[in-house]
Amino acid sequence: MKSVQNFMFIVAIAISSVSCSKKDAAFIEPLVTNRDTTVNPADDFFMYANGGWFKRNPIPSSERSNGIFRMIQDTINAQVQNICESAAKDEEALKGSNKQKIGDFYASGMDSLTINKAGIDPLQTELNRIATIKDVHTLLSTMGYLHTLGAGPGFGFYVGQDDKNSAKNVLFLYQGGLGLGQRDYYFNTDAPTVTIRKEYVNHIKKMLVLTGETAEVADKNASSIMKLETQLAQSSRKLEALRNPLKNYNKMSVGQFSSSTPNIPWDKMLLTLGIKNGDSVVVGQPEFFVALNGMIKSTSIDDWKVYLKWDLVNSYASHLSADFENQNFKFYSTVMSGVKEQRPRWKRVVEQTNSSLGELIGQVYIEEYLPKGSKEKLLEIGNNIRDVYAEHIKKLDWMSEPTKIKALHKLSKVVMKVGYPDKWKDMSSVVIERNSYCKNVMAVNKWSYTNMIRKYGKPVDRSEWGMFPQTYNAYYNPSNNEICVPACNIIVPGFEGRMPDDAVLYGIIGGSTFGHEITHGFDDQGSQYDDQGNLKNWWTAEDLKKFQAKTKLIVEQFNRYNVVDDKYVNGDATQGENIADLGGVIMGYEAFKKTKQFTSNELISGLTPNQRYFLAYGYAWMVNTNKEALAQQVMTDVHSPAKFRVNGPLSNIPEFYETFKVTPKNKMYLPENQRVVIW
Repeated sequence: MKSVQNFMFIVAIAISSVSCSKKDAAFIEPLVTNRDTTVNPADDFFMYANGGWFKRNPIPSSERSNGIFRMIQDTINAQVQNICESAAKDEEALKGSNKQKIGDFYASGMDSLTINKAGIDPLQTELNRIATIKDVHTLLSTMGYLHTLGAGPGFGFYVGQDDKNSAKNVLFLYQGGLGLGQRDYYFNTDAPTVTIRKEYVNHIKKMLVLTGETAEVADKNASSIMKLETQLAQSSRKLEALRNPLKNYNKMSVGQFSSSTPNIPWDKMLLTLGIKNGDSVVVGQPEFFVALNGMIKSTSIDDWKVYLKWDLVNSYASHLSADFENQNFKFYSTVMSGVKEQRPRWKRVVEQTNSSLGELIGQVYIEEYLPKGSKEKLLEIGNNIRDVYAEHIKKLDWMSEPTKIKALHKLSKVVMKVGYPDKWKDMSSVVIERNSYCKNVMAVNKWSYTNMIRKYGKPVDRSEWGMFPQTYNAYYNPSNNEICVPACNIIVPGFEGRMPDDAVLYGIIGGSTFGHEITHGFDDQGSQYDDQGNLKNWWTAEDLKKFQAKTKLIVEQFNRYNVVDDKYVNGDATQGENIADLGGVIMGYEAFKKTKQFTSNELISGLTPNQRYFLAYGYAWMVNTNKEALAQQVMTDVHSPAKFRVNGPLSNIPEFYETFKVTPKNKMYLPENQRVVIW
């Protein structure tokens, strides 16, 4: 799924107002109580808006962060748990029914006794296949086979929409195969990253010992794995370099590609990957595959075998016995993210069940938990945001009329997938049993892979969703020129049982969701796609130059933000999300200005409409993150930390300056020539 993912959330709200009662008198206003009034909002609005809540709610030892996302996710987890437990207890559920699959998947995950007794056994068939590799031919066939199981050794591969012909599904090959995820972890010289590299090798050794290797052999193999991955990382592009869709689009025939990588016969590899009659591929990073081609011969078969073994075990570690799961948690959660203890088992299993069978759970979810009318209300807000967006584009002083016409046309064609899909994916072929949690996860991974492969050579199904109704997320897909906003059955925390006022609705749903996602169609990446989702320039040369000058300003602004220790926001890597945040909060505000609450200057809880709107926007990003996780986010994520998703955009908005009396003496003040105005 080529989507610009983020940590946005959707709030399904009550559709009828609550009449005045004693309940209203007892209402505790979160926009008021969340504040830390010892902080000057003109110096750090993020902490002013949310610091009071942070003081009362420290980060739990089982989490990397705490805040509004965690509160809402806990609500979703509890609801999904009810669905799972109800299904697991139903002894009359028909074999192959959705209820049987949900219930047995969840039950298998909760059966820790059986899981611990099995140890590494669920992967033994695959491990045996790896052990029998004897030459390059069997190496490549096994490498391709592991991709069909949900592992990802050596490289990345998927079927998706052709960026330059969005009606067609094509094959994509991408850099990948790194256990640490991003290349910089293998080369940065700061002390925390050096420690992570050292601990990573130690982690691999411990995991290999758990598979039955002696400490001496595991130590040698861990070193060879790290050496191999470092070679892959050496030829991998940096996070910011992956943002350019044109430079990461290199379409060629399978024969042409094979000639550049003669040690890898891609016609045979594609057959192993399940692709028949593959004629062409889009290669994201050709230099990576040239390097991989050399490594196929320069790296010993034995070293490739231990790497494939590691990649498989690493892919499934959290679904194996406690010794594997605990060691996996210790490195990836404690060392890399600063999380000190695991979540309760039920939460881990609920989240995995939802991740694997969310398509089935979603069908129950919308019936049992989604308030009637939520979809319609969300569409109403989304359309209002689109209307003010059009008004803004028409008034832009830096864009010429020819480009405005095309921008407005693209905006009018943005598809809004809101609430839940009209049709569900067919998972009838997935077989789920109660006897093996790991095997169940693998069964769904195989189904997901096969479902993806089946798309090759077929027209794109533009009605397909990339998320579940209960997914706490949203996205913009440039190839479809669409936004997807799942309608999770949750209310804005603190507004349970009542209709939030328009400032809250437009600060959270309008600005942080619809405005943000629509702006992705006009950020540094999305702006390169036309109204049909094709990678095609629709700008005049002069307008494009002006736009790029504006995006350069936002890169420079965010590059100045210090996150933790010597780490700063990566303005290049995060610019798309920063542009979307800025556009979102502005469009939410413009739509809010049309409401009765704003025009009547209505005071609520002693707050003016403007104060409430900006506080609501701050509430949308009320997330407190630990030091280790912040450092990891800077290196791996295209989203700025929550603090800068609030303070950054607001530092560019004149109405914010007026509302909270920002002057040149304040920390959030930006000189007018540094303020970013795009959309």
